[in-house]
Amino acid sequence: MKIDFDTEFIDDGKKIEFISIGMVREDGKQYYAVTDNVSVIYRAIENDWLRKNVVNSLPLNIFGSSVGQFSGRINYEWDWDKNHKDFGAIKPKEQIAQDIRVFCTEHGTPELWAWYAAYDHVVLSQIFGKMLDLPEDIPMWTNDLRQELHRLGNPRYPEQQEGAHNALEDAKWNRTLRKYLESLDGPLQGRTRVPTRGW
Repeated sequence: MKIDFDTEFIDDGKKIEFISIGMVREDGKQYYAVTDNVSVIYRAIENDWLRKNVVNSLPLNIFGSSVGQFSGRINYEWDWDKNHKDFGAIKPKEQIAQDIRVFCTEHGTPELWAWYAAYDHVVLSQIFGKMLDLPEDIPMWTNDLRQELHRLGNPRYPEQQEGAHNALEDAKWNRTLRKYLESLDGPLQGRTRVPTRGW
């Protein structure tokens, strides 16, 4: 079962922290989740790029800001938006890990695809803990759509029309791109066999 996915995350050069994940299965079923980790959300809001590009699609409201008297730093006031269509997607990481395992393995071993997949795979793995904590029925790699585009000689491809940086909308676009690339070259053959966990 091919699964296209995308993640949004904080990367400060030392640590990667999960914000949200969107997944679309080949049978059309979708999954979307947002971390309930308040400190991660605070950090995302404080980051200019994330606030402008990612936070605006999350189920939360930013309703004020103030400049710290001594730090000069902008402090944002926010709360979860209980009326947002994705409010139910807010979950603890442990629940998200359980959901993803069921979503990915319900029809056998999944074949994972993402755009610039390296970071997405790290984020996916860390939802479960360390890389070695990744369940054995989920591959230890994600096939890279950008790499596949390069392999095909960088043909023109359909651009994402809306929802950029919302993990679910990005996953839907990944699916569109994968299907387009398949139309140029036949079904993309990502590896699906799960290797043993030895290094």
